[in-house]
Amino acid sequence: MTTVSLRHARVRYGPLEALHGVTLAAPGPGLTVLLGRNGSGRTTALRALAGTVPLSGGAVVWDGADVTRVPAYARARRGMCLVPERQAVFGSLTVRENLELSAPDPEAALEAYPQLRPLLERRAGTLSGGEQRMLALSRALRARARVVLVDEPAQGMSPAVAARTYELLGGLDACVVVAEQRLPPALRDRTVLVYELRRGAVVFAGEASELPR
Repeated sequence: MTTVSLRHARVRYGPLEALHGVTLAAPGPGLTVLLGRNGSGRTTALRALAGTVPLSGGAVVWDGADVTRVPAYARARRGMCLVPERQAVFGSLTVRENLELSAPDPEAALEAYPQLRPLLERRAGTLSGGEQRMLALSRALRARARVVLVDEPAQGMSPAVAARTYELLGGLDACVVVAEQRLPPALRDRTVLVYELRRGAVVFAGEASELPR
């Protein structure tokens, strides 16, 4: 079991404070969802966990150890994987080459997303938004990370592929934290921990079934 958490975390972008003392914990194996509209702080919270934005106050704790000052690349070496909303694939490389960065044989990735098979020789930068998300996630699914952080995993996907994506993420033996604008329908009736952020603060914490419909 592994847990990542923010404790009274504050993040500033110049004169503006994006997180106002946010506290949350994501246990794993399992799925935690950070909900919020654009500007709510959900993406910033995800990046703070990953170490790609520095805290101006508070702490990031991973399995009881304070990793606030541990850089993002060192967290990645310890088993943390971040899939950002944008620039999550190498656009100048082919789909096959992107997949080979995580393993020499792309077959396992193609089992997760068979839609990628006819696109193997295409440059990743020419794919649609949904296809790029599938490619980025297929690499993350094979990373065997202890913590997987994903910003809007199903963006640009059809409802069926989105449901498949959440099935795959939910089946990982890892602490999985995703940031979404709205709770995906596939998660509404599952035992999923949810934090809703608004203007840089947590306004709801509980299970998905407890969210107002």
